[in-house]
Amino acid sequence: MRYLKNISSIRFDPDKCMGCARCIEVCPHNVFDIKDKRAVLQDRNACMECGACQRNCSFGAIEVDAGVGCASAILRSMRTGGEASCDCS
Repeated sequence: MRYLKNISSIRFDPDKCMGCARCIEVCPHNVFDIKDKRAVLQDRNACMECGACQRNCSFGAIEVDAGVGCASAILRSMRTGGEASCDCS
C-alpha cells in the first residue's frame, strides 16, 4: 500500500544508528535498509506510522508519531468502512 507523499511523521537520525538492523526486522513495509553497516531511511512514503521501529530502536535513532497522520486515517477507514480523513488539508 502507498500513502500520501512526504507526510509521514517518521524522523531518523543516522548519527545515532549503530546498525543493529532491528528496524528492518520489525518494519512491515520495508521503510529501512542497511547501507555501509547502518540503517538508511529507504522509503519514507511507505511508513504506516505504526511505531514498531521506534519502540525497537535501543539507540533512539528513530522517532515517529504512531497512530497519527494520513496513513493512520486510511487504515482506520478500512477497519470502520468510513471515509478516510486525517484533517491535514
